[in-house]
Amino acid sequence: MQNFNLKLTKTEKEILETYKVLAKGLADYLGEGYEIILHNLEDLDHSVIAIFNGYHSGRGIGSPITDLALPFLENIHKNPKQRNLTYFSKSKTGQLLKSCTISIQGNKDRTIGLLCINFYLNTPLASLVSSFSPEAASSTVGTVTENYVENSDDLIREAVENAKEKVFNDSSITAANRNKEIIRTLYCQGIFNLKDAILKIADMLSISKSTVYMHIRNLNHK
Repeated sequence: MQNFNLKLTKTEKEILETYKVLAKGLADYLGEGYEIILHNLEDLDHSVIAIFNGYHSGRGIGSPITDLALPFLENIHKNPKQRNLTYFSKSKTGQLLKSCTISIQGNKDRTIGLLCINFYLNTPLASLVSSFSPEAASSTVGTVTENYVENSDDLIREAVENAKEKVFNDSSITAANRNKEIIRTLYCQGIFNLKDAILKIADMLSISKSTVYMHIRNLNHK
């Protein structure tokens, strides 16, 4: 059996810290039927460094690695290409789960941690539906509009059209200030980070690129 009690480098510890954000995001997105666990393989006896919806299994931070994860680590050692495993299992209380264990790589491609996702198949349907319902979502989730486009030109064009609609529907903005407000809206959205955005937006608004630059400079100085 390969020894997986490792001494992690500073960089590897930072890698695992970033996965805490991923684990939290997955838990928020998937809902309470999913248990998300992050393991640090430096200490197998206390490997859990982040866990969300842990009430399902009764585990918390500092809990040990599972018995199934140990042979999974051995398999990774023998076959480095096998870095994830999806399977069905039962909890100690008999609950049926669909699970996925994913290895996390550190320096020299060695496995330093595991991200585990457990879906409890007995989760009430109402709970599953509510997690994907805008009406039942918490105020911290909310509902926003996100544009899925094939290229950056389409993204810029849609952003400009949305900004124009917002500005032109605001009666408090005078006609003379409309382009200024459109550019401010696009600036706040980060649209000008896209390649050639200034030239393209100037063309869409029928103004000079110098005018766009001027408004951006004024925003940068605020």
